[in-house]
Amino acid sequence: MQQKAGTGKRRGKMKVKEIRNILVEAAPESYALDWDNSGLILGREEKEVQKVLITVDVDDAAVETALEIKADMILSHHPLLFRAVKRITDEAFIGRRILKLIQADVAYYAMHTNYDICRMGMLAAEKIGLEETGPLEETGEWLGVPCGIGVTGTLKEPESLLEFAARIRTRFGLEELRCFGADRPVKTVAVCPGSGESVVQEALLKGADVFLSGDIGHHTGIDADAQGRAVLDAGHYGLEYLFMEDMKQYLEDKTEGRIEVITMPKHLPYSVIL
Repeated sequence: MQQKAGTGKRRGKMKVKEIRNILVEAAPESYALDWDNSGLILGREEKEVQKVLITVDVDDAAVETALEIKADMILSHHPLLFRAVKRITDEAFIGRRILKLIQADVAYYAMHTNYDICRMGMLAAEKIGLEETGPLEETGEWLGVPCGIGVTGTLKEPESLLEFAARIRTRFGLEELRCFGADRPVKTVAVCPGSGESVVQEALLKGADVFLSGDIGHHTGIDADAQGRAVLDAGHYGLEYLFMEDMKQYLEDKTEGRIEVITMPKHLPYSVIL
């Protein structure tokens, strides 16, 4: 069997239910919002796993990669299924993906809003360098402290909006970053990886000088600017790729190298035409 470099541990097999228990420790399924579909979506709990593929989306590329590398399990951020499915056939693209995974006996687990609430926001805040952090939209407590969707915090030293935007683009490796608002001093920051349209008002109410998120509408952006606040739109995917890096490290640490963990390449689901 293959040995993981630097650990002295030999790779073996783990059951889906064992991996699920490890994932629940990072972000309990019960923390997902009511409309979400996080947890074990496809597969057998007793299935043995040697290789896990981590991706943001379970698109055609992820499914084909899982089959090519002979992954036993897929871990994604966005669920493949949000709503009840009445039929699964090869006539629809979702059905084709599900059928391929079932035929190859690939288990599938999603960590969406539960991960957003327990880990994603703080990961982004740490990468930015925010201090005095707290949840943007509070949903409860996790590990004894308030948690929720998004995070607010302060920079150690004020920056200009353009300096901050340039640092964010470099720090997150963004191909593009839309900015609503003229250059201004930035001290208080709100961040919500993924789609932040629904929490823009929370960011404004909490006095954020700039709100960093994705999927921000035209009128939402210009209305925030009119109220003296800036908005940076990194796209839905722009910050969420942190999920792959974080969960790869988490699984490798928790399983002590017993399973192989592979991530999909970071890629935008669209092209930027300059």
